[in-house]
Amino acid sequence: MAVPKSKKSKSRTRMRRAHDRLPMNTYIEDADSGELRRPHHIDLKTGVYRGRQVLEPRDDI
Repeated sequence: MAVPKSKKSKSRTRMRRAHDRLPMNTYIEDADSGELRRPHHIDLKTGVYRGRQVLEPRDDI
């Protein structure tokens, strides 16, 4: 079994783990309704995706 020759410092360990976090979700403001939504997703309030009516609009969301 491989054993490290010397102890890795807290700084070096934390620098390596700095990129392991989950990224925050991105949201964009919809041009038509002004609501926040995820990019490349259907706007559930209006039911529109890329200028086309895909779903019927819902009021309960």
